[in-house]
Amino acid sequence: MKTVNHWIGGKTVEGASGNWGPVTDPATGAVTTQVALASTEEVGAAVAAAKEAYATWGTASLAQRTAILFRYRALLDAHRDDIAELITAEHGKVHSDALGEVARGLEIVELACGITTQLKGELSTQVSSRVDVSAIRQSLGVVAGITPFNFPAMVPMWMFPLAVACGNTFVLKPSEKDPSAANFLAELASQAGLPDGVLNVVHGDKVAVDALLAHPDVAAVSFVGSTPIARYIHTTASANGKRVQALGGAKNHMLVLPDADLDAAADAAVSAAYGSAGERCMAISAVVAVGAIGDELVQKIRERAEKIKIGPGNDPTSEMGPLITKAHRDKVASYVKGAAAQGADVVLDGTGYTVGGFEDGHWIGLSLLDNVSTDSDAYRDEIFGPVLCVLRTETYDEGVSLINASPYGNGTAIFTRDGGAARRFQLEVQAGMVGVNVPIPVPVGYHSFGGWKDSLFGDHHIYGNDGVHFYTRGKVVTTRWPDPADAPAGVDLGFPRNH
Repeated sequence: MKTVNHWIGGKTVEGASGNWGPVTDPATGAVTTQVALASTEEVGAAVAAAKEAYATWGTASLAQRTAILFRYRALLDAHRDDIAELITAEHGKVHSDALGEVARGLEIVELACGITTQLKGELSTQVSSRVDVSAIRQSLGVVAGITPFNFPAMVPMWMFPLAVACGNTFVLKPSEKDPSAANFLAELASQAGLPDGVLNVVHGDKVAVDALLAHPDVAAVSFVGSTPIARYIHTTASANGKRVQALGGAKNHMLVLPDADLDAAADAAVSAAYGSAGERCMAISAVVAVGAIGDELVQKIRERAEKIKIGPGNDPTSEMGPLITKAHRDKVASYVKGAAAQGADVVLDGTGYTVGGFEDGHWIGLSLLDNVSTDSDAYRDEIFGPVLCVLRTETYDEGVSLINASPYGNGTAIFTRDGGAARRFQLEVQAGMVGVNVPIPVPVGYHSFGGWKDSLFGDHHIYGNDGVHFYTRGKVVTTRWPDPADAPAGVDLGFPRNH
């Protein structure tokens, strides 16, 4: 059986806690790997390695940092397929989807390669007589990232490349459900020339998380995951004096107006709801159909959903893979099974789906629920699986009010041909990311990603300008220098004295 250990100080370090976690192949249900679960002492060793490395990395030149990042970007590009294969083997998503994940992570590496312009300061001269004021940004020290299972390569790359580009050192605690990609990312960084200890990876469960949140040498914590854990991370780390960005869960709505292109809207709903088996925080999980278009829209979604091919992620014909674990599969299925009792029309029920030859895999088919009420479990909870809820409203205003009443505010979208309605929507809807005829409005790397309300705890969104600001702190310097002409008598520097 394969074993995944920690990466500390530029080398593999065997787990010493005696605790191990199982990693399964979601397509077969078989345990293929064991991952070391770190003790508090092992987390401390990783933080110590990062602290030692910061003594030199924190003062390294921008040229040195970016040269390494450019080499790192080239290595990541050369190993796209290798990273994607690790993702598919442990997460289950299809290979093409895994490649897309790597591509989106590379965007932030590319942003980090251009950190020289992001770290430029400001200068105001002559604010008073011979007084100048400058503003600069400096690194924090040791920072940590705690990342989820659904994007085991992309989300870490949303964090550590920017953090180390800004001069920090990093301790990554990836999900223990699919840990191999994180180690491979760290190994490639070492090959690119990243000094030992600048990037460390410790695997673990709540013990490791709590150790990072409490460690006095960790200056900041980045997190992506569910809302309850995001709230816990924010509360605990803040109480320990740390800077925190904690991205939580979502219930993303897609508002479809009567004038929308229903074929385009149905295509978008299927791809946004069922891509990555619905295991993404930007998935559309609720379609709000306005007016009389609901029946036609549901039928179009159903026709498309029934054609999606589900199978192992390494099968090039598969369009959707299994869920990450059996327990998660069963939880997702429970929402579908309970939907009818709570008033929904079950248009598609994927709970009995299986794949021939892979009967022990964590399979679930696509489910479509219509006429869902806002007080049902399927609507209120983040299901995180291939389940799409359709709600009905009579007017645009009712639709926006429904969306804004949700405790989540991660992403949302509107489908319409009316520019005025789209403009109103982007101003009135209470969400951090908005798509206009775009179902999954994940910003490009040089803009920032993050939601509102219970989808974000902390002030900073992730990557983009917010990411740079999160991983640095500002300093303002006010300077006055005496004019050389005012030098003490007897010292003549040759400056005229008639001014």
